[in-house]
Amino acid sequence: MFVDFMRDKARQMPTVANPLAVESLRIWHCSYKTLDSITTFQNLRTLVIATFPDLSLEPVGTLAKLAHLETLSLKVLPSWDASRKKTIVNSLEPLAQMPNLKHLSLCSVVPVDRSLTPLERCGSLVTALILGYPREETDRFFAASGMRKAHNPPLRLNDTVLQATAG
Repeated sequence: MFVDFMRDKARQMPTVANPLAVESLRIWHCSYKTLDSITTFQNLRTLVIATFPDLSLEPVGTLAKLAHLETLSLKVLPSWDASRKKTIVNSLEPLAQMPNLKHLSLCSVVPVDRSLTPLERCGSLVTALILGYPREETDRFFAASGMRKAHNPPLRLNDTVLQATAG
């Protein structure tokens, strides 16, 4: 099942009746204060988050226990792209703990130290799209890791779609 939360103005992420049935989740420019509750979606294969609200990646890092998560996308507001604004997080270390992550898109979600080094320990990572980092660091990262620069695969949309949108 695909769940789509789009521009939801609620401060808390809605609950889903059967979170174990959710394989694809998109949280697109919502006003949630935190994403702690994404840990209830234990069968996720794909997670797309635009406008990441937390100062750390801990809510995402807890997904390391998920055996099926293969694709992760973290983005900022589109208007931030032109102004080169970034979401600053404490560390990318939680991402390095994801055992089956194959595709990663980090668009202006940057750790304080501006380093991609923790991602080099993601042994299953095949492709990455990295934006908002110093060019020297992205060049170093791709050379050291040997992974391909590429967009994530398209979001898999199953028959069932649950939506929460701004009202």
